Amino acid sequence: MNTPPPASPHPGAAAPAQSVNLLEHWRTDARESKTFRGHSHGIWTVAYAPDGKTLASGGVDRLLRIWDIETGRLLRSLRGHTHDIRAALYTPDGQMLATGSEDRTIRLWNPNTGEPLKLLFTRYDHNVCSLSLSPDGLMLARGSHNKDIKIWEVTTGTELMTLLGKDTYDHHWSACVAFSPDGIHLASGNDIGKIRLWEVLPSGEEKIIHNGHWQDADEDTTDTRGYFVEDDGGFQKPMDYWIGAMAYTPDGSMLFTGSRDTTIKCFAVPQLTETRTLRGHTGWVRAFAMSPDGTVLVSASDDKTIKFWDVATGKNFRTIKGHTDAVRGLAFSPDGKRLASASWDRTVKLWEGGTPPQD
Repeated sequence: MNTPPPASPHPGAAAPAQSVNLLEHWRTDARESKTFRGHSHGIWTVAYAPDGKTLASGGVDRLLRIWDIETGRLLRSLRGHTHDIRAALYTPDGQMLATGSEDRTIRLWNPNTGEPLKLLFTRYDHNVCSLSLSPDGLMLARGSHNKDIKIWEVTTGTELMTLLGKDTYDHHWSACVAFSPDGIHLASGNDIGKIRLWEVLPSGEEKIIHNGHWQDADEDTTDTRGYFVEDDGGFQKPMDYWIGAMAYTPDGSMLFTGSRDTTIKCFAVPQLTETRTLRGHTGWVRAFAMSPDGTVLVSASDDKTIKFWDVATGKNFRTIKGHTDAVRGLAFSPDGKRLASASWDRTVKLWEGGTPPQD
């Protein structure tokens, strides 16, 4: 008689217990095992396939590249985007890959064949710079150079909802988004460092707004906040607190945010109570990876380093200086034993933890 496979845990449940203590695994070592070369310009993002066999990376050269992890071989380069690819995500079943770009579109691909499946965009969109999938893989949220947040149904490509803050005078961009592990809430971070918590279904309501990294000036005016000038291609005045990264712990009890102010903040959820600030980076914190067991947070920064943090204590226990330029993307393997990093130095690197194998 065939035994049925074990039921998958509820999306809101914490990750199943690992056979390896990932905190100890990464405390033991973090050695470079492979470098993937092929991008002609800086790389913004890297994603690990759920089966652990392939990596996807995208960046300034507008190509989505898919790599074989064991051989390091480039399997395919997918063309379609006409500007920087800023975000890439596999659906939980590994049958679809979503990419967001500064060309204002999101593309859905079949990663096994390279076939383009869907094109998602709205008329008034701007640069897409962040994507987040609900844990069941059915909803896709985008953060962009817009104040609203759009959510699509992945299977049909239907736009489900628009999340808009209660303050109609707030025109700051919702640049960074992250679904909670139970799929009920979505966190967003904006270009001046403020954080919002939204109830996705059924209401789409803004529940909490928190100052996050933002620091009130004596005069809270546009001059002190800074603003973006499109013609210039640069900042008129730096937005010093811009949220570059967000990550939940697998049990949904904590939310981490990384900012242009070089700090990482930890918040207790769902109240969004700030519990600690992690300091150590000297550049914009651009990306996070959370270990499947929720014990290790990894951060990447424009300071060219990758830092490992003990989630329980907030202590930085390892710093990697393997890239020669800003590190912009991170992804753990499904078992948490490997880490991929994407850099402005045009490489993707693979890191191994644990005791090195003996020859």
